Amino acid sequence: MELRTLSSADYDAIVGVWDRAGLPYRPKGRDSRPEIERQMAIDPEMWLGCFMDGKLAGVVLGTHESRKGWLNRLAVVPEHQGKGCGRALVNEMEKRLRARGLGIFAVLIEDGHDASMALFKKAGYEVHENITYLRKRDNQDI
Repeated sequence: MELRTLSSADYDAIVGVWDRAGLPYRPKGRDSRPEIERQMAIDPEMWLGCFMDGKLAGVVLGTHESRKGWLNRLAVVPEHQGKGCGRALVNEMEKRLRARGLGIFAVLIEDGHDASMALFKKAGYEVHENITYLRKRDNQDI
């Protein structure tokens, strides 16, 4: 297993992982090649990949808003789930966020993603049942 920062050259492999892992993505909007390249240019170290046998097997995107670090878009291809790739991605992204002075980490998990829920609980994340998530989009592709 190898962890490394991803680049725009990894775009096809990134969306391939999301697709194979069943993570929805918006190729005409926020997940288009130009948009991913824009996001990577802002903060390249926040795009992290897990490689198994030289192939991208898992991805996580880190973001922060100066108070709290967020782990987003975590996905591992089915044949490598349960082999430590997801846990390694979480640990390394937390390390990268800590290096920026952050000590609170958060993640949003949609219903039905039991494997993600189990991984984050095992990593020490607490479930907050009393939080309602609201969002507003300028369009559905964002």
